[in-house]
Amino acid sequence: MSVRVLVVDDQALVRAGFRRILEADTGIEVVGEAADGLEAIGCARALEPDVILMDIRMPGLDGIAATRQLAGDSGSGPRVLVLTTFGLEEYIYEALRAGASGFLLKDVPPEQLIAAVHVVARGDALLDPAVTRTVIQEFAAKPAVRRELVATLDELTPREREVFGLVARGLSNAEIARELVVSEGTVKTHVAHLLLKLDLRDRVQAVIYAYDSGVAQAGA
Repeated sequence: MSVRVLVVDDQALVRAGFRRILEADTGIEVVGEAADGLEAIGCARALEPDVILMDIRMPGLDGIAATRQLAGDSGSGPRVLVLTTFGLEEYIYEALRAGASGFLLKDVPPEQLIAAVHVVARGDALLDPAVTRTVIQEFAAKPAVRRELVATLDELTPREREVFGLVARGLSNAEIARELVVSEGTVKTHVAHLLLKLDLRDRVQAVIYAYDSGVAQAGA
């Protein structure tokens, strides 16, 4: 089945460009466009897209506020892929906290944009390596621990906590498997279990949770 995509950007030419790129892939269907956050929320609830390409800075309701509302609707709602430019990393930090499943630079090559949509649609998280380092540093610079999250960690097994710590460091399933000397399938199972127990949508939210709960710390 095709991945249903909603394109959100306040510039019509940008929306048209993304539509043209995405519709070149037979596995993607652009079901609608929106020019601001408020329109995006209405379109998302009416059209039920799988993935939303969300610009951050828009008039009226911005992309962060819209993402927060959409992510709060339900765990089965659309996944938000935030579009950004260099120099806006501070907005990315807030967007990920709001519930975005990842971010991508606006000038990404067409094939990477298409691949990113498929990655997020599968339920995986996407962090553009060009700006990931800055974002992680931003998380690390905000070390306030939320005590209510710490208690929930008791639901994890010792192995799940170990895997959780490695996920928070940004390791892939393959890298975690090598680190723990287990199969990649075993790691995938542990990751699925910990996401379920902590009520997290994806690995991006797991990284946020890790810093908020104190599992991951600056300089660790």
